[in-house]
Amino acid sequence: MSDWRHRLTENLEPILSESDPRPKISAYHDMPFAIFVYPPTAEFAVREQVALLRTRLRQRGKEVTTISLAQCLNKALEAEGLGNEGLGAAERESGLEAAIDTAHEVLSKYQPLDSLVAEQVPHGADPKRDIVFLTRAGALFPVYRTSSLLEQLKGKISVPTVLFYPGTTDGPAGLRFMGVLDAEHNYRPKIF
Repeated sequence: MSDWRHRLTENLEPILSESDPRPKISAYHDMPFAIFVYPPTAEFAVREQVALLRTRLRQRGKEVTTISLAQCLNKALEAEGLGNEGLGAAERESGLEAAIDTAHEVLSKYQPLDSLVAEQVPHGADPKRDIVFLTRAGALFPVYRTSSLLEQLKGKISVPTVLFYPGTTDGPAGLRFMGVLDAEHNYRPKIF
């Protein structure tokens, strides 16, 4: 069994299965978030295991909402007239850095990613029953750092939320997005 699969089934799953996972997910009452780190090369295997985890949790009476950050990104860009073709054209005209900056600005100012995520959490979600999975974070690379997303979600989501993070750890609280960006050391959620 791979390291990430062991951490998923033996460390994270038992906590999510508890009657109230929040105390073991996070020390912060307004940030019931956890980060599950896995190698970017394991993306498709992780997606498969997350679907199986969702099924097992539902069999235990949990309601799991999966929010694709890739879909949120696409929705934000399309709302601003920058679907795949528009962003590709912007890259050809202005260069990669300008296209990345444009996409970041869309997610930060015009179509805030935290709002797109928060609006998908079921209204009246019960912190003891509902769980949110944030998946497909790799689609945000290199446009948007997930540390910003979790900080902006503070106080907006009250149910246990797991960000599935393709990257590597760097010390006890540092993460390198996709294993290549400089490590961010300001993650407050528990890292699995």
